[in-house]
Parts: sequence; structure tokens; C-alpha cells
Amino acid sequence: MTIGVLALQGDFSEHIAILKRLGVSTREVRLSEQLDDLAGLIIPGGESTTIGKLAEDYRLMEPLRQYGREKAIWGTCAGAIFLSRDARRKQPLLGLMDITVERNAFGRQVASFEADLEVPVLAAVDPRERPYHAIFIRAPLIETVSGDAQALAQLEDGRIVAARQGRLLATSFHPELTGDDRFHRYFLHMAGV
Repeated sequence: MTIGVLALQGDFSEHIAILKRLGVSTREVRLSEQLDDLAGLIIPGGESTTIGKLAEDYRLMEPLRQYGREKAIWGTCAGAIFLSRDARRKQPLLGLMDITVERNAFGRQVASFEADLEVPVLAAVDPRERPYHAIFIRAPLIETVSGDAQALAQLEDGRIVAARQGRLLATSFHPELTGDDRFHRYFLHMAGV
């Protein structure tokens, strides 16, 4: 089974490195036919407007939407914005997840931070209970979850930074920048790998 990583812009190579370390076959995705036969797809961090515009230019919007109706997709940071139904501004979105996000909710890049999160669902891939150390860089905030979307992790003040809806996963932070591969393993579990 192969996991694809949308490779239009952003930190796709870091996700690929972690997947390879886990022994998973990977594929960079830039064209619609590269979605064929993937067990799941990761949309990396980067700049969500740029990712959306490039997806439109490459005629990937509808193929990505169709893919997300059937298979697992995980969006990290900008990828979470791209998956959302509402980013509170006009930009290309897949509109697959019933979440509303606020872009750059924590401020500019100089306001980047790290936080330890309690993420109970990670027990599915690692029974040792321990916080997940998350890295937030110009991160979005998941303001609301609706429908059958559910919050998976929150900051100490209750603000949502990870959510799941069926086979869709969104994280405001960058798991690919840590040595902790639990979120990648959790996504592989979601994708049936």
C-alpha cells in the first residue's frame, strides 16, 4: 500500500522521510492520475492559498474532492485549512471537513510556539500515555467542528488544534517536524495500512 503526499508546495519531503522511516511506500502527488491506488494522502503545511491556486492550475481540485470522499486524507497546518469548509476568507478550499479554521490564529512566524498536547486517540498506535509535543508555525486554529467532525486535541485553554471526521484528519501543527511519529502511524491506521 502506498501513501501519497501532495507535493505542490510546502514541506512534503519531511512527511515522505517519516513515512519511509516507517517502511511505507510513498508517492509525490502533483497530477490527478498520481492519486490512483493510494491508500491515503497527506496535504502538508506550506501556504494554503498557494496550495489551492496550484491545485486549481493543475486541475486537481475535483479529483482531490472525489478522493477525499472515498479515502483517507490528512491535512497539516496549511493542509488543514485546505481541507476545511470555511477559512473565513475567499480562497480555494476542498470543503471536505466540517470545520471552520482561522488562518495564522496565533500570529506571525515570530509567534511560533511548541506545546504538549493530550491526544487520547494516539493510544490506538501507542498504548503508553504521554503528551504529544506539537510545533505550531503560523498555525491555524480549528474554531469550530460540526456535523460528525470531532475534536481530537486542544490547547490548555480549550482551543481545538486537531480534528477528525471519518477518514479525514486535520492538525494545526507540524508532526513532520518532530521525532514523534505517532500521528503518522495514527493516519496509517486510519488509511488501513
